Amino acid sequence: MSTSEGSPTVERVPDSAISVFGDSWPKLEQFAAMLVAEGELRGLIGPRELPRLWTRHLLNSSAVAPFVPEGVAFADIGSGAGFPGIVVAIMRPDLDVHLIEPMERRTTWLEDVSRELSLSNVTVVRARAEELHGAAGYDAVSARAVAALKKLVPWVGPLIAPGGRLVALKGERAAAEVIEAEKMLRKHGLRATSVQEVVVPGTDEPTRIVIAERVG
Repeated sequence: MSTSEGSPTVERVPDSAISVFGDSWPKLEQFAAMLVAEGELRGLIGPRELPRLWTRHLLNSSAVAPFVPEGVAFADIGSGAGFPGIVVAIMRPDLDVHLIEPMERRTTWLEDVSRELSLSNVTVVRARAEELHGAAGYDAVSARAVAALKKLVPWVGPLIAPGGRLVALKGERAAAEVIEAEKMLRKHGLRATSVQEVVVPGTDEPTRIVIAERVG
């Protein structure tokens, strides 16, 4: 991303980024440029995030895409600045992507990004996850930096359709969170839980993804 080169406050684009994003690279680069230009100004990311924009946010978000089945309805809960929802929408144009976010300034941003990048597969929904219980169902649901798994499951579990899955980006405590959430996972019909460690080229630590399948 040319706008980041020469700037001491913005992380340089890792050489691996183009290979990670493939054909979606031009739009990812454009999304990154929008974040650099407006992210801090609009209160979406803090100044401390710019030095790790690629490794901590964009490349980290890309790890979700391979775990979402082809052509399904996908929801990102608490989408915020667009991690991982916008990244997944760019990488996977086959998906019907719903970005669920309760804060107006964030939904306005997500709509602006979708329009600027011509993401015809994106629908922005201004709501809390629990407000959609009984009214919406998705084949795959993601969340990143929203809440611990034990607290997250009651919010997102009712949104996952039978046969669908939760694909949650988590940190170093991913395995511990799964154990702590066992009772809540069972209560919401989520089984076959696993923690996948993905090494995304260009990042300095594994990305951990919790996957739980909805049965029945």
